[in-house]
Amino acid sequence: MASFTRSTPSIAEKKKGLDIITNKVSESERCGIPHHLLGIIDDPDYDFTIDDFCKHVLLALDTIIENGHLPIIVGGSNTYLAALLEDPNIAFRSKYDCFFIWVNVSLPVLFPYLDKRVDEMVDAGVVDEIREAYVDGADCTRGIRRAIGVPELGEYFLVEKEIYDEALKKKMLQHAIVKTKENTCKLAERQLLKIHKMNYDLGWRMSKIDSTKVFEAVLKGVDYKQLYEEIVLKPSLEMVEIFLQETTWTWGKTLHLNDENVTICA
Repeated sequence: MASFTRSTPSIAEKKKGLDIITNKVSESERCGIPHHLLGIIDDPDYDFTIDDFCKHVLLALDTIIENGHLPIIVGGSNTYLAALLEDPNIAFRSKYDCFFIWVNVSLPVLFPYLDKRVDEMVDAGVVDEIREAYVDGADCTRGIRRAIGVPELGEYFLVEKEIYDEALKKKMLQHAIVKTKENTCKLAERQLLKIHKMNYDLGWRMSKIDSTKVFEAVLKGVDYKQLYEEIVLKPSLEMVEIFLQETTWTWGKTLHLNDENVTICA
């Protein structure tokens, strides 16, 4: 069984609450596979530091390995991930055999997809989710309130009750949503630059998979699942299987695709 340690696109995903805006993976999406470092922080103002991240990841890895499972670190908080692997005091890569998969999407396709995701979050109730958590005067540079969407919509909530013109109120809400989309795309650009640095400057030797066609299918509204299996899932499984065969991993070497669940058998 694979067990996932989340290095998430948003550090806010480690905190409880705001599941929609942080795009927190749901219980059903986890398919019964243990996921670590999700919703572990209660205090919305707590800044989850790089040291916190490294400590929790190392503890999770110990637990996963003791259970005879294969740890997979997933996500894109790349500043934190780079610190974990490059810190000489941790000496991560001298302790663990590592294999990196970079699932890439071309930015001209990724940007409209991210816009679509924000629209889907709005449809799913993200405005009400943030409104319920909104605290007038709260510091949006700390804790979970740093999550993209919270400061942008917070500016709208600040004046929402003072505006009686519904057309103006709607216009201001749309402005907040547009700012959320813009800042999400800016984050994607920054994350891509960090990935390039890790791969080309730090020499992580990532195996790159181009998933652009999958996202193009999503944007067109056509069935993308078979395309995803062919372009992303199956090549990833094959590369991981080769990696496991070439290392001293002793728990098992066979990867099985069962419907949509990936199980690494012990």
